[in-house]
Amino acid sequence: MDETTGTLEAKDDLELFTRVWTPDGEPNRGMLIVHGMGEHSGRYEHVARFFVERGYEVSTFDLRGHGRSGGPKVHVGSFDEYVDDLQGVIESGLVRTDLPWVIYGHSLGGFISAYYLGEDRPHPDAAILSAPPIDPEIPTALRTAIQVLGRVAPKVALPNPFAGDQLSRDEAVGDAYFADPLVHTKTTAGMALQTYVFAQKRSLEVIRSITTPTLVIHGADDTLNLPSASAPLASVDSVERKVYPGLRHEMHNEPEQAQVLSEVAAWLDSALA
Repeated sequence: MDETTGTLEAKDDLELFTRVWTPDGEPNRGMLIVHGMGEHSGRYEHVARFFVERGYEVSTFDLRGHGRSGGPKVHVGSFDEYVDDLQGVIESGLVRTDLPWVIYGHSLGGFISAYYLGEDRPHPDAAILSAPPIDPEIPTALRTAIQVLGRVAPKVALPNPFAGDQLSRDEAVGDAYFADPLVHTKTTAGMALQTYVFAQKRSLEVIRSITTPTLVIHGADDTLNLPSASAPLASVDSVERKVYPGLRHEMHNEPEQAQVLSEVAAWLDSALA
């Protein structure tokens, strides 16, 4: 598997860091991975390897304000910037859209991808949404604080308090996460307002427009983003949803990751046939 890194410019000239993993032979499919909040594309190398070994060319990028991309850390002025960046990456030629291709979005990346799929944009042939927070449970006091701070002090950084074992039952995953210098454990009030208030006011409406064959996966023991947060997607005609008993937030980093990814690959084989 070969890796190529680079950059591309978003429509507001912000620089996005990119990666492409290619198989030794000619690829037969394309995949774009969209990572979650606070992390970066480099944490998906093993996921990319799994699919590269099955003939995919896998592309990804660091979201604005994440990893090696530009912009204030874990901040966005409008949620539309995330969705526009996703379209810009796709239209840049980074993704092999000349082949059957898919989007694989995790957590925040899954939410961004769900929005993208529900809007009038160039759509993939299939999609995987991993633990997407379509309708998360946010305590009233926290939601009120986000609404106030997000308006008066949008760039104030708020901690995201969670433990490594909420990501995965594999302790090494949490240890590596918090030791990673490209991981950010805070988000801004403005990003929280744009994502968890403004965007989610429309999310139930947006997902009704998804027509792309889509598989939603969620860990039943996910305490960072409760399984109920992705449940609304199950009512969409083009969507299948599977909840994995005993698994936590990052199913692709659980001890059962091979099983999860193999089932995702089998579903994609069927969807893309």
